[in-house]
Amino acid sequence: MQTRTLGKDLTVSAVGLGCMGFSHAYGAPTGKREAVQLLRQAVEMGYTFFDTAEVYGTPENPHINERLVGEALAPVRNQTVIATKFGLRFDFESGKVPRPLIPDSRTEAIRRSVEGSLTRLQTDHIDLYFQHRIDPRVSPEEVAGVMADLIREGKITHWGISETDEEYLRRANAVCPVTAVQNRYSMMARHWETLFPALEELGVGLVAFSPMANGFLTGRYGKGERFDPQTDYRAAMPQFTDEAVDQNQKLLALLRRMAKEKSASPAQISMAWMLCKKPWIVPIPGTRKEERMKENAGAAEVFLSPEEVKSLEDALDSMEMSPVFGGTGITKA
Repeated sequence: MQTRTLGKDLTVSAVGLGCMGFSHAYGAPTGKREAVQLLRQAVEMGYTFFDTAEVYGTPENPHINERLVGEALAPVRNQTVIATKFGLRFDFESGKVPRPLIPDSRTEAIRRSVEGSLTRLQTDHIDLYFQHRIDPRVSPEEVAGVMADLIREGKITHWGISETDEEYLRRANAVCPVTAVQNRYSMMARHWETLFPALEELGVGLVAFSPMANGFLTGRYGKGERFDPQTDYRAAMPQFTDEAVDQNQKLLALLRRMAKEKSASPAQISMAWMLCKKPWIVPIPGTRKEERMKENAGAAEVFLSPEEVKSLEDALDSMEMSPVFGGTGITKA
């Protein structure tokens, strides 16, 4: 697979693998043996960039995703880039699904988190350590100062921020240079494009999560879809309702038309659009199927000219779309 550079010097595969779905939010967790096997198959396909977090898990096993990633990648650790995250826990007591989020980026919490993640990931350093969500109680300067300390100590080599705005990014970057921002970004969620000028100015990459709008842009979901409301966040996502399927027909038709022209799939087009838009964007689609991993990797081989990217964007700008899942709410700690 082709590679890209995040920030100044972090080289990753052009498409990364979001590992959350093996353990969290998309139905019953994948069995350990199967998950480890799929992660190792991803390496064989050319993936070098793997994204996890300390909170991806279940109430019974809240850190299982990091453990899976650590075990799977241990034999090839020197060939891979692992991103994980700190500063967030789920409110399991609320009984709500999707589960509310509780941010905590106090220095002592970060210190506990990094040691736990290093152990679970079976590694002596984390390649890209993301603040999972902004904690309104802690300044960006304080968080960045802890990151600078962790880099000096060799426990992390790069850091980033998820779901950040421009002011927070600039203040944090002034203390310790930020390598990447990880924000929700897809053809159905483009609000973070307002951050792009700052990313270009500062030399910060964008790791795009949910690049296919939680799978909707694959074109494989129609009316009557049913998801387990206790384990699958898609049950509460507005883009999967029957009404949304009707609202989004023009979008799906656009993807299918371009896919036919490029001998690609709609999923590949949805990611090729962002890959060809900026050289510093790296999507991290998640999947639990070998054939989908191969398909997603193939998005890096689909070329769209600047004119084709603009044509797609002009169409998106004037197109009716349903609401799309925008993330779960923040609960005060």
